[in-house]
Amino acid sequence: MIIGIDLGTTNSLAAYFTPEGPKIIPNRLGQPLTPSVVSVDGEGTVYVGETAKERRILYPDTVAAAFKRSMGSDREYVLSGKKFRAEELSSFVLRALKEDAEHFLGEEVTEAVISVPAYFDDRRRRATKRAGELAGLKVERIISEPTAAAIAYGLYERKKNTRFLVFDLGGGTFDVSILELFENILEVRAVAGDNYLGGEDFTQTLLKLFLKKSGMKQEDLSRRDEVRFYNEAERAKRQFGESGEVTLSCRLSGADAPEEKSAVVSYREYAKECEPLLEKIRQPVKRSLSDARLKLSDIDVAVLIGGATRLQIVRDFVIRLFRKFPDANVDPDEAVALGAAVQAAMKERRSEVREVILTDVCSFTLGTDVVVDLGNGIREPGHFCPIIERNTVIPASRTERFYTACDGQSRIRIRVLQGESRFSQNDLCLGELEVEVPKGPAGQESVDVTYTYDINSILEVEVTVLSTGETKKAIIKGADSQMTDAQIAARMEELAYLKIQPRDREENRLVLLKAERVYEELLGDERRMLEYQIQRFEEALRSNDRDRIRTEREALQARIEGIW
Repeated sequence: MIIGIDLGTTNSLAAYFTPEGPKIIPNRLGQPLTPSVVSVDGEGTVYVGETAKERRILYPDTVAAAFKRSMGSDREYVLSGKKFRAEELSSFVLRALKEDAEHFLGEEVTEAVISVPAYFDDRRRRATKRAGELAGLKVERIISEPTAAAIAYGLYERKKNTRFLVFDLGGGTFDVSILELFENILEVRAVAGDNYLGGEDFTQTLLKLFLKKSGMKQEDLSRRDEVRFYNEAERAKRQFGESGEVTLSCRLSGADAPEEKSAVVSYREYAKECEPLLEKIRQPVKRSLSDARLKLSDIDVAVLIGGATRLQIVRDFVIRLFRKFPDANVDPDEAVALGAAVQAAMKERRSEVREVILTDVCSFTLGTDVVVDLGNGIREPGHFCPIIERNTVIPASRTERFYTACDGQSRIRIRVLQGESRFSQNDLCLGELEVEVPKGPAGQESVDVTYTYDINSILEVEVTVLSTGETKKAIIKGADSQMTDAQIAARMEELAYLKIQPRDREENRLVLLKAERVYEELLGDERRMLEYQIQRFEEALRSNDRDRIRTEREALQARIEGIW
């Protein structure tokens, strides 16, 4: 069974294909969205999703979130004294989605189509694939989120030729993609984006405004209070669509009585503080239109995906920018996962899916570094020479000729780079290839360098020495940290000591965590009444009586909901 997975910064979800179309797979708590949050306690138990999110308030040093932003980097997260990279934390989320899908579908899930932001470079895409492999999934296809969303919206079934722009603002990343439909061909014309811009930034902006109005500084907050204030800002951020102002209120924990902090923030104040973020959104839109050689008036449909597009401030900005109301026929949180499920069905060659040809583009320019003649006998190394420009439709093949840079040179080294900077040190090095050339004066010997890039992000580099005919080829599969199958298996074995929270216990654990968090917020009789209910539930858990556990869990949930 192949499923589609949207591995998000804030939330993740999975979907599968049915004769009636793609459907979302509910997680173990019956919810469509699984928070992309991981917690590891001192005993090595791993908590994923809502349970980990609750632990973030009580045990902030054991929890990691928004780690998708570090995908493919060397950053390590320390949870309860144990170190994890972003792809390893992501693998826990993917494993939870895999287990939930197997439980829901009643069969083994062996493979997945996983979506990534269109602006993810090769290193981040490879890290995403490794995360899937660490979770026990075969990941043969990585699909760009805007392309998946376009499939979900059914845009490829429109009767007439259509140009549309997919505006994808998630929790931590922003993509804008321009696609064009022609008959049964769905072609990506251009992509742009920002891997460090998303809904989390809009929350941080409101948090800073809240703290400023409360006369506080973020660095003065304890870890627990910081999480509480952030959660309050996250809640308030979603309410701006209902009124012109919001009230934020949060208690500071202390040795004595907790101190209450509150502030009223108007939509006008918030919008002014968000102007730098909105300008950061505007730039990728302009770049994608420029690369596609289109104007805003050429766009037939604007599609919003990503949970952050629900924010009123984002919706207002999009309407002003495009001078039209965007298409919102599919839940923006679910569109990518649904599209990935359709792509999975295409891969399985399901008869219910009409085959559509998908074309993609290079998100970043591919090239090499060269020595530049500045005149007066001055030569400066370290300049970037593009070979396949960004937003070139793939598969693509391009050839450039290069010459020896100094007298007596016997070797030419081709460093394979990805990026947009004119200086090679600022671009990502994917690998290198070296050939021997006959010695001679500078500029006498030359090589033809051919880059061939396919839709699966595989780059073939071929270097031919013109004077000797010698040819060397190499397949550039990704970053220098690429793990082999043996290395992945070894790391899986290293992580085997971790105990994934059992499905049948997670709901109980989640209720207890919520109760503990609410208990800390209460005083007086309310606190004592909640403590009594918690004790009854703990006694039921010790009894191992399922009916009694269910009854007391529901009573504890009712008590919590009655308070808040």
